[in-house]
Amino acid sequence: MRLPGPTKPLGLVEFIALMAMMFAIMAFSIDSLLPALPQIGAELSPDDLNRAQLVVGAFVLGMGAGQLFMGPASDRFGRRSTVLFGLVLYLLASVAAIYSNSLPALLIWRFVQGVGGSAPRTVGVAITRDLYSGRMMARVSSFTFMVFVMVPAIAPYIGQLVINAWDWRAMFVAYILVGLVLGAWFLSRQPETLAPEDQKPFTLARFMRGVREVLSHRRVVIHIAVLTLGFSLLMAYISSAQPIFVDALGVGDRFALFFAAMTVVSSPAALLNAKLVMRLGMSRLVSLTYAVQAIIATTLALAWWAGMVPEAWALWVFFAWSCTVFIMNGFNFGNLNALAMEPLGHVAGTGAALIGSISTVLSVVIAVPIGLAYNGTPLPLITGAAVLSVLAWVGMKLAGPDLGD
Repeated sequence: MRLPGPTKPLGLVEFIALMAMMFAIMAFSIDSLLPALPQIGAELSPDDLNRAQLVVGAFVLGMGAGQLFMGPASDRFGRRSTVLFGLVLYLLASVAAIYSNSLPALLIWRFVQGVGGSAPRTVGVAITRDLYSGRMMARVSSFTFMVFVMVPAIAPYIGQLVINAWDWRAMFVAYILVGLVLGAWFLSRQPETLAPEDQKPFTLARFMRGVREVLSHRRVVIHIAVLTLGFSLLMAYISSAQPIFVDALGVGDRFALFFAAMTVVSSPAALLNAKLVMRLGMSRLVSLTYAVQAIIATTLALAWWAGMVPEAWALWVFFAWSCTVFIMNGFNFGNLNALAMEPLGHVAGTGAALIGSISTVLSVVIAVPIGLAYNGTPLPLITGAAVLSVLAWVGMKLAGPDLGD
C-alpha cells in the first residue's frame, strides 16, 4: 500500500537538505556516541575497554543487513512507506538501548537501530536516482555530501555536551528526537518518486534476479569494491579516532573540537567536486584522490614507523592527515555511488540496497581488525589507510573511464 502524501516536488535546495539529513542520521548515530565509548566501556565492559568500540560496528552491520530488505521494499511498497517503517524500527531500538544493562544487549539493539537507520540512507539514494542520473546525480550527491559532512563536525560535540550533562544513555534520547524530526519533515514534504507502474512484487525470486542483474555489470561490481575500500577506511578511522586523539595524543575533552575542526576544514571538497565533476568526470577524480591519499598515507606510515615524527608535532601531523582523509571522502563517495548506480535506474531500490549493504558489511569486516590493532599510536590506522587507498586506485584503473567519456 502506498502512503499518501504531498505531490509537489521539492525545490533543489530543500531536496538536498532533506537527503543530507537522511544520510546524516547514520553519521549522527555513530559519531555522536564516540565521546561515550570510555563510559560505555567502564560500565559494560570493564575488563576490556577496547570492546566498547564494537557499538560502532554493530550499528554499521545492522545498517548493512537492513539495506538488503529496505531497498527491495522501497521498490515494492514505495519510498515513503519504507522510510516510515525504518524510522519506527530505529525509534523502538533507541528506546530499548536506553535500558540495556550489558554490552551484548546494547550491541543487539544497536544492530536493530542500524537496520532501521538503513531505510533513510538506502531510500535516499534511490530517490536521488529516481530524479537524476550520471554526472548530474554525482553533482547533486556532492552538494548533499557537503551538507551531510557538517553532521560529523558537530555530532561528537553534541555527544560530549549530552554525556557531560547526563550520561551515555541520554544519547539515545537524542536519537529519538532526531528520528522524529526527520520523519515529520520527510513525510510532510517529500512526494513519492516511485511511479505505480514501476512497483515490483517483493519476492525472493525477483530479488535474486535483481541481485544477478546488479552483479552482472562488471563496472558496477568494481565500483562497489572501491566504495567498500573507501568506506572501510572511514570506518577504521571513526573507530580509532577517539583513542588516538585522547589516549595517544592527549587532547582529552578537546576531542570533539578537533573532530569538528577537521570536518569543517574538509567540507569544501564536496563543493569543489560538484564543480569539477562536470568537467573532469567521476572516474578521473576518484582515481586522482585515491592516488594522492596512497602517497600521503604511505609516506606518513613510513615516517611514523621510523620515528621521524617529533612528539611535539604528532598531534598536528595526525590532524592534518585526518583532514586529507575527509577531503578524499568529499570527492569520492558521491561519485562512487553515482558510478555504481548509473546502469541501475530501473532497479534503483534493489541496486541501492545491494551497493549499500555490500559496501557497509564488508567495510566492517575490514575496519574492525584495523581498529582493534590500535597499539597506542596512529601507525596501524595510517598503514591500513595506505593499503586500502592503493587497492582502491587499482580498482578505479580496472574500471576504466566514465561511460560517457
